[in-house]
Amino acid sequence: MTSKSIYLAADYTARTDAVNHSLVLSALAGILPLVAFFIFLMVLKWKAHYSAMSSLIVALLVAIGLFRMPTSLALLTTSQGIVFGLFPIVFIIWMAVWVYDLTVRSNRFEDLRLIFSKIGRGDMRVQALLIGFSFGGLLEALAGFGAPVAIVAAMLLAIGMKPMKAVLTTLVANTAPVAFGAMAIPVTTAGLLTNTPGADVAAMAGRQVSVLALVVPFVLCFVMDGLRGFKQVWPMALVLAVTFGGGQFLASNYFTYELTDVVACLLSLAVGIGFLFVWAPSTPEDQASQVDANATALTPARTSLALFPYLLVVVVFAVAKLWTWGIDIPARMAATDVKIPWPGLDGHLLTASGAKVSGTVFNFNWLSGPGTLLMLCGLVTVIVYSLTSQDGKYPMTFGKGIKELFDGAYRMRFSFLTIASVMGLAYVMNFSGQTGAIGAALATTGAIFPLISPVLGWIGTAVTGSATSSNALFAKMQATAAQQIGADPTHLIAANSAGAVTGKMISPQTVSIAAAAVHMDNGEAEIMKQVIAYSLGLLAFMCLLVYLQSTAVLGWMV
Repeated sequence: MTSKSIYLAADYTARTDAVNHSLVLSALAGILPLVAFFIFLMVLKWKAHYSAMSSLIVALLVAIGLFRMPTSLALLTTSQGIVFGLFPIVFIIWMAVWVYDLTVRSNRFEDLRLIFSKIGRGDMRVQALLIGFSFGGLLEALAGFGAPVAIVAAMLLAIGMKPMKAVLTTLVANTAPVAFGAMAIPVTTAGLLTNTPGADVAAMAGRQVSVLALVVPFVLCFVMDGLRGFKQVWPMALVLAVTFGGGQFLASNYFTYELTDVVACLLSLAVGIGFLFVWAPSTPEDQASQVDANATALTPARTSLALFPYLLVVVVFAVAKLWTWGIDIPARMAATDVKIPWPGLDGHLLTASGAKVSGTVFNFNWLSGPGTLLMLCGLVTVIVYSLTSQDGKYPMTFGKGIKELFDGAYRMRFSFLTIASVMGLAYVMNFSGQTGAIGAALATTGAIFPLISPVLGWIGTAVTGSATSSNALFAKMQATAAQQIGADPTHLIAANSAGAVTGKMISPQTVSIAAAAVHMDNGEAEIMKQVIAYSLGLLAFMCLLVYLQSTAVLGWMV
């Protein structure tokens, strides 16, 4: 056998009818890893990382045994997916959570809580809107993956909200920022896996989730206090809806999209707080905040230091992504990216026309990536907090700050393992043709597919607890289906994120975090029972919006 024939034997072309020359059988085989994930996680109640790793094994067996992908290429595909899961995705999350952890470790987060206790005119519902919707969105922008849910639910409990109300308010409020959470890693992932510019996916997603953001504050009024809450607090809901949704739209389309939620949250916080100088709600006795706003005197210095890390993130990302005056910083930083053709894989995956499949080149953006920028913000925060005192004490030292970094990595080790495994699963499904087969089968629904497109994102997040993982599983499928029916692929890739945000509130992981935060032992089933209606209602709204965007009615938005 010649070297050339050996080379050809290692090549692989994915087919949508790989199983017995049948599109239907191939799609059914391709969905097996997802069904397995659901069974492992929801039926057998396995932990998320065990479920993800086991589902990855199922995907490999399907790829090798049914889609006839060479074992070596299947394993190499898995390795690229896992490495991509670790860098940049896990690295970004790790650094984002570190920035938040530093505010807690230095006792600055308590000052943040007191800042919110002093606003809202003593009305628990107004405070909950600002804390859950605006500030919670900021936490989602920086950290994501459950941290904002735990923090916000605990804060709402602290101002006097009953446990179930605190949980429902937190879960519904968390819907709006999820698509751009953790420095927009969900839309970035969708773009990378579909070879679509991340900025394009973000812009389209911004035209969808910003509409959802216009609705969520009004839903929160009903969640917190029914019709009375809507009648008494709707002006604040309107202000936050317009500023948050407007901020998401503008930042995702005309600013640096990684900062979409940061911009939206800071804008809504600033305008919302300013609005309280000219408006006051009618506050029933049972909705008065129980927090003593005068318990601790907040000086301007303490207020500034509490907000410092989050403002620093905005400045650093703005400079790194936008500064072109005198020196083109974004271009200089991007020039340091290292393109690595994945050894043994690049050039051996071919399209039906014989061209090399893109996506097998790993981009090691060690300097320009969001994770590195967040790490810089973390280091600066450690230094500033180490040099400043609080009530005459120095709760933060440089050593403690660095220790917090590694403590966070240990604490989230199983979440990181889950993410890496899900990315490996996504790569195997995409490159073996499993995702393509499912997408081609769904495309047979024709023009009606955009109506059900967000449902895939909803399922992905409901099962995995992560919009990033949902996009990893379904973004390629959405693109394939769009091409089959002649729709705009970017529109449906973004629609996956739009649907994904509505599924997080019913994810078992998210519900468990919320229950633990408000000390509702074994309360997950009751929470799920009450929150499912809100999840399905918002999903239906997004399905209708995406469908109308695919028609002449709202086609101008695409």
